Amino acid sequence: MVVNFDPNIFTIGPLAVRWYGMMYVIGFVLANYLLKKLIDRGFFKVEKEKLDSLTTIMFICMFLGARIFYVFIYNWDYYQFHLTELLSVWKGGLSFHGALAGLLVGGYIFAKKNGISWAQVMDSIALAGAPPLFFGRLGNFINGELYGRVTDSPFGMIFPSGGPYPRHPSQLYEGFLEGIVLSLILWFLLPRVKHYGYLASTFLIGYGAFRFIVEYFREADPQVGYFLGGTTTMGQILCFIMIMIGVGALFIVKGKKKKNEI
Repeated sequence: MVVNFDPNIFTIGPLAVRWYGMMYVIGFVLANYLLKKLIDRGFFKVEKEKLDSLTTIMFICMFLGARIFYVFIYNWDYYQFHLTELLSVWKGGLSFHGALAGLLVGGYIFAKKNGISWAQVMDSIALAGAPPLFFGRLGNFINGELYGRVTDSPFGMIFPSGGPYPRHPSQLYEGFLEGIVLSLILWFLLPRVKHYGYLASTFLIGYGAFRFIVEYFREADPQVGYFLGGTTTMGQILCFIMIMIGVGALFIVKGKKKKNEI
């Protein structure tokens, strides 16, 4: 199979509605719906009217974190000589790990502003944010980007920007594991949660583990390459750190006595 979708759903004159953008719109709508459900069941203790404020804070912090990580961790060798392009995101260049760091900062800001625990906010964001990950990766697949390594397996697909050889559709692997499987795990655990912070910690561990595995099938960023003898990607290094933080947070959470602590 050759992955060569038209990136545009339709065009009206100079205006083009793209599948990639539509996937993010679907993800945003779904996350907002799930946050309202969490408020209805009393898990997320804020007024629904404050969701717009949460969304704004999270979007700004997520964007800044994603761009900062990409520039300084993934591609500083280029940007140190092209400082005028630091904000040229239309040319590509965002990091999920950076976006996650931004979400943690945004969650802290929102929690302090509204007098609730940071852990409560991050648990709610984990529950509402995991399902949309599937649509984000589906958008990557339609765009033919972030493809996997060359393979002779029956799952191999040809991505025009990746050359003539079949490659792993690693975007779909990630979408299934990070967006579907991880979401099912988190929502299954929700009724069993005794302390705020448990689900956010589980998200860090689960996403880190799934992404670490998929990195063995995903093509490494060409400007970064491999580390530790040519076997480890930057994504795996960041995922390992992510897992360790999640495990540490889980121990801290389990030491709390009340659900609204942290």
